Amino acid sequence: MKKILIFTLMIVLIPLLIVGLSNSEKILYKIKYGSINNKVIKVKRNLTNEIIEVPLEKYVIGVVAGEMPASFNIEALKAQAVASRTYALKKSQNQKNDYDVLDNSSNQVYIDYDQMKDKWNNNYESYLKKIEQAVNETKGEVILYNNDLIDAMFFSTSNGYTENSGDVFSTSLPYLVSVKSSWDKEESPVFSSSKEITKKEFLFNLGLDTNQNIYITDIKKTSTGRIKNLVINGKTFESSKIRSAFGLKSTSFTIKVDSDKVTFYVNGYGHGVGMSQYGSNGMAKNGYDYKQILNYYYKDCEIKKIN
Repeated sequence: MKKILIFTLMIVLIPLLIVGLSNSEKILYKIKYGSINNKVIKVKRNLTNEIIEVPLEKYVIGVVAGEMPASFNIEALKAQAVASRTYALKKSQNQKNDYDVLDNSSNQVYIDYDQMKDKWNNNYESYLKKIEQAVNETKGEVILYNNDLIDAMFFSTSNGYTENSGDVFSTSLPYLVSVKSSWDKEESPVFSSSKEITKKEFLFNLGLDTNQNIYITDIKKTSTGRIKNLVINGKTFESSKIRSAFGLKSTSFTIKVDSDKVTFYVNGYGHGVGMSQYGSNGMAKNGYDYKQILNYYYKDCEIKKIN
């Protein structure tokens, strides 16, 4: 009986060992993340507060449609698909709520097929087909750093450089470091913007005495030219506070004070960390494929298929 049991175990285990030796990396990922073939993402809809379950690849289609212009080069759309898939899986891995992701820019924008029809009108069928192609051709692919899913952050437009994660967020991540992104200036319609307000509105929005003159001092910047903090009439403000108070597109700005008005001159759109979407489209137009784009913006990472 003992011999029969040993023989049976050998029959079962030997094929597994052979598979393990020949596909050890693939099995490692499956042990760590589980199979993603049947993975669903729990999405909280902003307008209704409803939590819906969406199959992973279908969810990625909705995010690429919501986050990136469908007119972009197919390689840029593929890069977005891999980044968005990675982002969602990372969020679901760490999420402690009854949902994985929100459907808005607090996480990444997700839209359903009805919203796609409203957004694209007569281009709906061709744009959907293009995005489905980008998602299907990268199915199951994610971005890993030391065999861990990365925080695949992305944004619209750089000021010419992406930002070091530690200069924007509380954590410095080795793969989210500043790189030059020269394509944005030519590609993005929001590379440069400005906003003009009255001096009283400027002071009021910052909770300062509206009868004072405006004195701006001690401007501290990151290595990429984005403002970290500055002093206005003796009070220190984080750049994120200024951006929020006046609806600026980024923290890469200068302020001009005239006799009765204040003007912000802004470069870029978004937090600046990770992949620049317009930069990725510029790279794609210049012949880079999606893997080259991702490897450029996410340093020392690997793109792996884990399904």
